[in-house]
Amino acid sequence: MRLTRYTDYSLRVLIHLALHDERLCSIGEISRAYGISHNHLMKVVNALAHDGFVETLRGRSGGMRLARPAQDIGVGEVVRRTEEGFQLADCSGCSLSPACGLTGVLSKGVQAMLAVFDAYSIADLLTDRDTMRRLTVGQSPLGMELE
Repeated sequence: MRLTRYTDYSLRVLIHLALHDERLCSIGEISRAYGISHNHLMKVVNALAHDGFVETLRGRSGGMRLARPAQDIGVGEVVRRTEEGFQLADCSGCSLSPACGLTGVLSKGVQAMLAVFDAYSIADLLTDRDTMRRLTVGQSPLGMELE
């Protein structure tokens, strides 16, 4: 299974906000830090706000921040909200499905994967805050320092 870009970008937004929890962040800032389309991030942030992960503030001095502490946002919760389905294979049309064990194995695999995601919060992903901040702040998508 492979997570969609939408989930990847959602997690990146939450990580970025957790790294910079002392201030409001902008979509433009996150877009530049990760080299992600501004318009695509607007959709991601809107959904994250709708789902209660992000709080947005409008206006000249607006921006966004986490809606709750990073340790209270589970990776599994984010993945479940951003991914459409977890069916690894479509066995419904297969003539072997009534007698095949593959469906059960795939289901257990997905459950195991989600259990691992459930064991971690966004805060757990911030393993080296200083290095992570340095790698995202003031960088262009090509890794060159911005003035």
